[in-house]
Amino acid sequence: MSVVNIYAAAEARRTILRRAPWEDQEMPERVLDGIERIFGERLSPAEAVARILRDVRTRGDAALAEWSARIDGAPPLLEITPDAWAAAYGRLPAAQREALDLAAERIAAFHRKQPMDSWIDSGPDGTLGQLIRPLDRAGVYVPGGTAPLPSSLLMAAIPARVAGVGQVIVCTPPRQGGVADLILAAAHVAGVDRLFAVGGAQAIAAMAYGTESVPAVDKIVGAGGLFITLAKRQVIGSVGIDGFYGPTETLVIADESANPAWAAADLLAQAEHDVLASPILLTPSAALAGQVAAELAVQLATLSRAEIAATSLRTRGGIVVTDGLAEAVELANAYAAEHLCLLVRDPWALVGRIRNAGGIFVGEHSFEVLGDYVAGPSHVMPTEGSARYSSPLSVADFVKRISLIAFGADAGERLARSAAVLAHGEGLTAHAAAAEMRCND
Repeated sequence: MSVVNIYAAAEARRTILRRAPWEDQEMPERVLDGIERIFGERLSPAEAVARILRDVRTRGDAALAEWSARIDGAPPLLEITPDAWAAAYGRLPAAQREALDLAAERIAAFHRKQPMDSWIDSGPDGTLGQLIRPLDRAGVYVPGGTAPLPSSLLMAAIPARVAGVGQVIVCTPPRQGGVADLILAAAHVAGVDRLFAVGGAQAIAAMAYGTESVPAVDKIVGAGGLFITLAKRQVIGSVGIDGFYGPTETLVIADESANPAWAAADLLAQAEHDVLASPILLTPSAALAGQVAAELAVQLATLSRAEIAATSLRTRGGIVVTDGLAEAVELANAYAAEHLCLLVRDPWALVGRIRNAGGIFVGEHSFEVLGDYVAGPSHVMPTEGSARYSSPLSVADFVKRISLIAFGADAGERLARSAAVLAHGEGLTAHAAAAEMRCND
């Protein structure tokens, strides 16, 4: 039995390339069972999150401690000091320290090139401009449920630091025995300000509303699972949000020149994240489709997270045989994947035709795993088709624009006449009066 289904393009459009609306997706029984165990009744995930948010907003640190004990099985350590981060960095093997340092250097260098400059334009009428100001305080959520993810801390905290954010706060779930050394070391390398060992919806509530220990932030960034996404949806308005991130997605476009073993490895690298991950191959080559399917079976047997990857391939992944590369590009633009990998003979010929993707990985040597760790751009990227209108996390997420308006008397009077005309048209007589007072006649 094949570990992955092979589809014709028409069938794929109706199935794996057609996302169900997020709200309509059926919740796995294990999720509902877990909620019932914690809350004593069968709530929806959104209802469960709402209760946690309300409790933390009302009771602060006491609620954080209780929900961490009930959900994570361990009380939060709350704040962990920078001395502990430095000690964790020192305990790591030299190769891990060097890899963290390299990743941090490349992430910072990439984000320093992002233009977000203030400008002021003065002329005969006066001055107009745009002032760029960093946020005072940003909160970074770092997942840590099934594995420590120091890369996620680097990818979110370093752009904030480059942007000049005044204070960078990190929240990450406590595990038995505390927070993993890799995450503490990443906090040290990224130069964040404070780190709290609290996770889940309660961490989002703490950063959104503030508690006795955790300060309220201006914006919360970072990916997470279902409950983090629900919590971010419910606190938006009280605090800024970078985006809502679903399970990881990788779309690979490959032609007959592609190495089938490499293509399979790239799909499996994302499939092992989550049973809801979407690893999909688009190819005009039926021969390559069969070769990649065979490679997936061989490589899957060697993986530590084989069960997760196999479920992902079977339920959310697949191989799609297209009529040509043009159809593959059309399907890719419609799907708007988080990661789009071009494993074709002339990848640059396709780059100009891609309109919708979180990131484009050009050629077989620019594989997506490099983007996860050391390429430079943040790996916090839009999912669920939101690449049609949103972008990867960047310096722009940590600044705000302030408009600057400064007119002299002559320009103010001349423009006031037109402003008054428009105000009268809208029936706003106080607006019109404020403009007309500036006119001499």
